[in-house]
Amino acid sequence: MSLLAFLSGNELTLVIILALVVFGGSQIPKLARNLGRAQKELQKGLAEGAAEADRAEDSSD
Repeated sequence: MSLLAFLSGNELTLVIILALVVFGGSQIPKLARNLGRAQKELQKGLAEGAAEADRAEDSSD
């Protein structure tokens, strides 16, 4: 489920306007890029942790 799925159209518009005011138009692409990289690293870490837990479980049998 999307993080912003609970926002209606008006609320989403307000969030976008506030982001433009706070960060400025030129900073938004950099912010989005960094958030995407952080999400990718988090998913990678979670996958590695799950794989390590599976290996530990298999070796204890």
